[in-house]
Amino acid sequence: MDDDLVIDLDGVGVTRSGKSLLHGVTWRVELDERWVVLGPNGAGKTTLLNLAAGRLHPTTGAVHVLGEQIGRTELAELRTRIGITTAAVAERIPADERVHDVVVTAAWSVVGRWRERYDTMDEIRARALLDQFGVAGLADRAYGTLSEGERKRVQIARALMTDPELMLLDEPAAGLDLGGREDLVARLAELAYDPDAPALVLITHHVEEIPPGFTHALLLREGTIVAQGLLGETLTSENLSKTFGLPLSVERAGERFTARAA
Repeated sequence: MDDDLVIDLDGVGVTRSGKSLLHGVTWRVELDERWVVLGPNGAGKTTLLNLAAGRLHPTTGAVHVLGEQIGRTELAELRTRIGITTAAVAERIPADERVHDVVVTAAWSVVGRWRERYDTMDEIRARALLDQFGVAGLADRAYGTLSEGERKRVQIARALMTDPELMLLDEPAAGLDLGGREDLVARLAELAYDPDAPALVLITHHVEEIPPGFTHALLLREGTIVAQGLLGETLTSENLSKTFGLPLSVERAGERFTARAA
């Protein structure tokens, strides 16, 4: 396998309870790429994310993540190399947990600080990540007192705590108001432009949530790939219309996109 390949799916299918969730998916993500995965509800986006996170085995085909084949490697070790933000992870964070501890506990892959000890470098990294995402001033607050936008930024800081090689973001802007969305998009753009950042995969329903700096797009509908490739070439009105099943018009201003019914 190519050393630059972070994700390598070859002819992958996933079937659960007799239902095909993905079929015939071939997709490759390289180290310096930033991908957005777009599609309607039920398209297979979360299934794809779970494959890339090593949380799901394919029914057919082969999945390699960070050089390891899913089904033939120790998943617990692989998962320490992957940062992930999902609603499921967010729901496990205790409301009374101190914000700083929400981030630093990722070093031990636990949710909720107990008796584990963290070294000075862990504490420094947690503070630096909170600062990077504009929530350093909230470090001593209880997580449950934060706004939804603040929580999303803390979750991303936590996911970066272990310095992962791959970062998976599952609808990070969901539930945010316009100001919260734009703040998050700007911070994710900074991450995307950072040459030392991990490979990024962002799942969303909305082209407006694609941060500047993202390079590629994968469009999914009913478990199959509609189109994939460089962002500007893939995110066309024709491809998006096929993906969402209605006529859509895509417009681009600089590095931001908008879509509306044609």
